[in-house]
Amino acid sequence: MANHLGSLVESIKSKVRSLKKSKKPYVKMDKSASVKVEIRSRKARQLIDKTLKAADRPGKKQL
Repeated sequence: MANHLGSLVESIKSKVRSLKKSKKPYVKMDKSASVKVEIRSRKARQLIDKTLKAADRPGKKQL
């Protein structure tokens, strides 16, 4: 059992070393189109909410 554990630890160490040596240890994924649309709609919703709050108080400070 100890022999298997030792070999497992050594294999993990070697994999970690190889990842450190490589320039890109992982591939960064771009945002999908649906995620981009979701972000835009959230920002638009926040702007609409902010505008409506300002419109509810006409005598107060503007945006």
